[in-house]
Amino acid sequence: MTLAAFVVHLFFACGLTFISWLITWWMLYRVVIMDIPNARSSHKMPTPRAGGVAIVVTFIIGIMVIFMLADKAQIHQEYFWGFLLSAMLIALISFYDDLKAYTFKIKLITHLVAIVVVLVTGIVLDQLALPLVGNVVLGWVGYAITFVWLLGLTNAYNFMDGVDGMAALTAIIACSFFAWISFHLGSYFVYILSYTILAGAAGFLFWNWSPAKIFMGDTGSAFLGFVFACMAIIAARYDVSHTTFLVIPMLLFHFIFDTTFTLSRRAMAGENVTQAHRTHLYQLLVRMGLTHARVTLLYGLMAIIQGFAAVWMVQSPGELRLWFFVPFIVLYFVLARRIVRQAREYQLLG
Repeated sequence: MTLAAFVVHLFFACGLTFISWLITWWMLYRVVIMDIPNARSSHKMPTPRAGGVAIVVTFIIGIMVIFMLADKAQIHQEYFWGFLLSAMLIALISFYDDLKAYTFKIKLITHLVAIVVVLVTGIVLDQLALPLVGNVVLGWVGYAITFVWLLGLTNAYNFMDGVDGMAALTAIIACSFFAWISFHLGSYFVYILSYTILAGAAGFLFWNWSPAKIFMGDTGSAFLGFVFACMAIIAARYDVSHTTFLVIPMLLFHFIFDTTFTLSRRAMAGENVTQAHRTHLYQLLVRMGLTHARVTLLYGLMAIIQGFAAVWMVQSPGELRLWFFVPFIVLYFVLARRIVRQAREYQLLG
């Protein structure tokens, strides 16, 4: 990329950040869709939500600029329109949920509809490099893996949006590393899309940093989870350089681990995992006395370390890449056990 092209991209990203900032302000002071505290909430006062509209709008602007102007950043139109249609479906469903506050089961059904759109348009993980085995063609199993991946990350990101600034900061860090990796590998569709989401999250974070004046709501969190999940597959299978699918799981591994650990612990305790709660690891940290800002910065630090691991991982042979997750699994499990033990001492868990 030439210096002139870099300057153009930089100004475009700055413009998107300002647009996101402005839309968030508009959602805060003009639209005012309120979030009333419930059993899952970490806040005590009613607060405006659906600020994620700003992230969705900047995403639309970015992806349409790619479609109309960026000749070197194209993917096949069937995948492009399938991705855009399903992402918009998730955004509309989530915005309506921010208005009406649907139950988990209804939200789950609507997420399934968007996932079916993705699968029908052919955005499917069809091969994966495994340790000691090498590259494995998944066949029809790839549809099942893609289904679980899309559903899982969409809801995991949604579940992790419970502390001021954490979902937005994680998006900024993850997109920074994904943009860096995809640019150097020549995947320009993912590169432009990454800094577009980064810009949207940055403009929103100005208003969402602790103490948050507005929340992103499901409009932002479910949308981000779904888009990240799709981007992982698109980068691996349909963009120019075929960046390994494992980059996004690595960049968001702290979110994936927190969600998986919490759901597993609650299921083993006989709890209804579909009911609202405040026992995610990050929520327990807040309830034990850490401020929202400290928890957000802690998870941001995890995201940065994972980002450098992702950069190192893409430079390694495919069959070795899954091993990069092992140290994080061990570390996060040790930390999780310590948090749970301390939460029981505080009588926050049964």
